[in-house]
Amino acid sequence: MLFACLALEPNAHAFTGGVDVLEPKQIVDGRWCWMILSSCAIVVTDHLLQQASMIMLCAHSRNDLRRVRVKRASPASSACGVGGHGAALHAVSKGLKVAVCAGEDVGGTCVNRGCVPSKALLAASGRVREMRDTKHLAELGIQAGEVSYDRAKVAAHANNLANKVKGNLEGSLTALGVTVFPNKGELVSPTSVKLVGSDKTVSAKNVILATGSVPFVPPGVKVDGKTVFTSDEALKLEWVPDWVAIIGSGYIGLEFSDVYTALGSEVTFIEAMPKMMPGFDKQIAQLADRLLIRPRAIDSYTNVFASEVIPGEPGVKPCVVKMIDAKTKEPAATIEVDAVMVCTGRVPFSEGLGLEALGVGMNRGFVQVDEKMRALDAEGKPIEGLWCIGDLNGKMMLAHAASAQGISAVENMCGNEHVLNHDAVPAACFTHPEVAMVGPTEEVARERAEKEGYEIGVSTGNFKANSKALAEGAGDGIAKVRRRKRR
Repeated sequence: MLFACLALEPNAHAFTGGVDVLEPKQIVDGRWCWMILSSCAIVVTDHLLQQASMIMLCAHSRNDLRRVRVKRASPASSACGVGGHGAALHAVSKGLKVAVCAGEDVGGTCVNRGCVPSKALLAASGRVREMRDTKHLAELGIQAGEVSYDRAKVAAHANNLANKVKGNLEGSLTALGVTVFPNKGELVSPTSVKLVGSDKTVSAKNVILATGSVPFVPPGVKVDGKTVFTSDEALKLEWVPDWVAIIGSGYIGLEFSDVYTALGSEVTFIEAMPKMMPGFDKQIAQLADRLLIRPRAIDSYTNVFASEVIPGEPGVKPCVVKMIDAKTKEPAATIEVDAVMVCTGRVPFSEGLGLEALGVGMNRGFVQVDEKMRALDAEGKPIEGLWCIGDLNGKMMLAHAASAQGISAVENMCGNEHVLNHDAVPAACFTHPEVAMVGPTEEVARERAEKEGYEIGVSTGNFKANSKALAEGAGDGIAKVRRRKRR
């Protein structure tokens, strides 16, 4: 891994190795926890963050049948993803009777069209990059011949992994006695769900909404799924373009630039903000630019919008990308590329769920919730029995945030007051090398400190002082820790 960046509140605990690890690694001053994150790190405040992500309905008693329901009109939507799955498991552990409405999409976006298949592509393409780095291998005393890859088999690896994890998730639910409905769900009241395609309606004391999100496609961008596509299509790896433009330089865009350049593509980033990787810690972004962008076949346009994107035809006609200045809206540039990947964020899947008709408070498609994950009405009051977690509430659009929110919601519906500390939820970009972080960026942390009247301390460790990193010829990384100074 390249670098890690953490900023934790007092009493937060950091763990590694997956959701079953319960052993804290290091406590700083008895209050702050920090560590270099691995690819499967998890940070926990008071509760283990399990996996989950979609819609579900839980009851307070085994005598009351409670169902989980999913809302999805789109065939690309997920019903029992990471958030809903984790919430269901935690509800079972609390003695609740649980059911989920899977919408024929167990695993949701993360498993089927996100985290899981993307990591498979990154693993395969990363091996290709490593074995083609003859200079690095020679420094280790290794000689390698020509390295090639089979695109179809790489794609199959990603698809097979997603199917395997999907099966494991469904198996874990049924093994614990969770009722899994294959249907999509339609909310007919805050605590009643109609199973789409049947005449059945299930009721419960509590319903958790976890319908997730879908890729956002800006106006003017025409998606054909072949030459202009989102991450949903890119994960199928149906072809490897010679030159691909990626709109957006966030986590998804960076990961796919890693995949494409490793497999031989040239990449052009189109970023609306003045600098690349705008959501990253400034120091981390600068280091990532030096190690992940500049040495590779990547160039970029910043401070521009892709105002119009016209699909092409592979090997016949290029895609046309017209850009305008982000401030003046004047024409800035036009390029012709083989393919365009749209990585401009995600939007909640709430359309057609009937939430407005039930008086659920909405803001730009997001369901409004309080700190306990209770859905709110238009006046900001909690709706009895209705909860919302994950991307649908917009608090933190990460799979493991959905997991944590699902557990928090179950705790609260069981009468155990719990408020999730979102600053203790980790984020990672699985590029080669990787980037991992917990808590606010240094810039945001300093803004908070100035506003609240305390000082921030920053400690940075360089991988050049790490013998293991040097042994692997990978000393260009840092571990950065931010903390609140003692008075």
